[in-house]
Amino acid sequence: MAASCSRGAPASTAATPGPRGPLTRAERTRYLETSRYADVVAFLDSLHSEDATLAFGSIGRTTEGRDIPYVIASRPLVRTPRAARATGKPIVYVQANIHAGEVEGKEALLALVRDLAYTRGPSVLDSIVLIAVPIYNADGNEKLAPQERQRTEQNGPALVGQRPNAMGLDLNRDYIKAEAPETRASLAMFNTWDPDVFVDLHTTDGSFHGYALTYSPSLSPASPLADYSRTLLSELRTRVRAREGYETFDYGNFEDPGGEVSTDTVHTGWYTYDARPRFGTNYYGLRNRIAVLSEAFSHDPFERRVRSTYAFTRQLLSLVAERGREIRLREQQAEAPTVASGALTLSVRSALPPTAPLQPVRYEILARTGDSSRTEAGVPRGLRRTGEFRTRQMPVFDRFVSTATTNLPAAYLVPASDTTVVSRLRAHGVSLVRLEGELDTSGRYEAFVIDSVVRSPRPFQGHSEVRLTGAWRPVQLQARGPQYLVDTHQPLARLAAYLLDPESEDSFGTWNAFDDRLGAGKAYPIVRRTGR
Repeated sequence: MAASCSRGAPASTAATPGPRGPLTRAERTRYLETSRYADVVAFLDSLHSEDATLAFGSIGRTTEGRDIPYVIASRPLVRTPRAARATGKPIVYVQANIHAGEVEGKEALLALVRDLAYTRGPSVLDSIVLIAVPIYNADGNEKLAPQERQRTEQNGPALVGQRPNAMGLDLNRDYIKAEAPETRASLAMFNTWDPDVFVDLHTTDGSFHGYALTYSPSLSPASPLADYSRTLLSELRTRVRAREGYETFDYGNFEDPGGEVSTDTVHTGWYTYDARPRFGTNYYGLRNRIAVLSEAFSHDPFERRVRSTYAFTRQLLSLVAERGREIRLREQQAEAPTVASGALTLSVRSALPPTAPLQPVRYEILARTGDSSRTEAGVPRGLRRTGEFRTRQMPVFDRFVSTATTNLPAAYLVPASDTTVVSRLRAHGVSLVRLEGELDTSGRYEAFVIDSVVRSPRPFQGHSEVRLTGAWRPVQLQARGPQYLVDTHQPLARLAAYLLDPESEDSFGTWNAFDDRLGAGKAYPIVRRTGR
């Protein structure tokens, strides 16, 4: 049943020359330690002399008041969004350390910026504008504790930061509600620079598979460039193998009824994560752009995780540089249905399909030790790694299908009294206009009449998530107080619908924005106009 069997982890064949310029803390300590915030700042300061290639700034401040540094790298150097757009080059925004225990992205991105800055011959920076944010969760980075506590399934380093920010929020669940200052700073960068490609660098949890790194595009079925992104990632997988010597695959984990055991018969399927846009790459796909999740293999040693992330990111930048014109064309096509007419059927809820195509997936055999000892960092007690990898055909659930859709209306009406919703819409970059006495009450409007309100029994991120059922019904508007009109004749119409539609799986309503007005038989506060 197993298609192949091999001993040992797949090895990189790419030679890694010694770096020119300053060393990261990971490099200085031979990958025994990861960079503190002060190390990152000092490292970036040491690159300031390379001013022909790099510009520096802060995207904003953290909860505890730390600046979140960014670096712009391009040749010739650009310092503003207008200058970047004038070049015609694709803008690539690479972010690391959103979960501050997952540290290899931070180290890889710092090293990559340095190496690009010190390159004197032809460079990818001739063809792209790179925005690098190496230490996004700067506060979490400073909450150092043993890896055994912060990242139980990770193979070093000994001390790492924590997953949440200083508010206790998981920043990679905050992209819709945007409660953290880090998230709002990130959204401001998206609105200002409008990157063509967003890359989020992470580390896996759990499964013992046979890949140095796994990846994913935006998983939301409402993301217009998800399928195109998959074609790019397929090509990237080939390049990383051929040019860097690392095996990569679509992100996922094994789902097994009996857990990790020593036999090779247990792995029954490979499953990706979640399609909701509270996650950064899913969110960014709703902005009609390409988004890439990178997940280094947590059970690899720290140094190898840094090198595989570096290699993957370097090849991704190269691929985007080659396909820049094509990527821009795809973006224009994605925006056309909303900008031109607003006529669009949009997925607002999704699920994994009941079946998936079989694909060959590599996995490692684990053996029982016969006692409860821990044999290696990140390995469950009572088990040990064997270094034996096998390949089996199994269903690969790497994408979601729509389970509910909505017809994109001509516009939404938001009560001006909902000031938090209005401010969040602006933070997301959605265009809206305040109406005083301009409301056309003779237009065709619909209100969503609620049948049921389902609240999650468990709090999450400080919220009790809400799901509504009901139906849209025609309504004759009476004179109302001041309103904001959100016209869907705008590029971010898909995102606006996901934020405002009551049936959306990740709307403002999901996050309790309208709880005081929800109940069976009541109308949802957001009204939609169905005709222009």
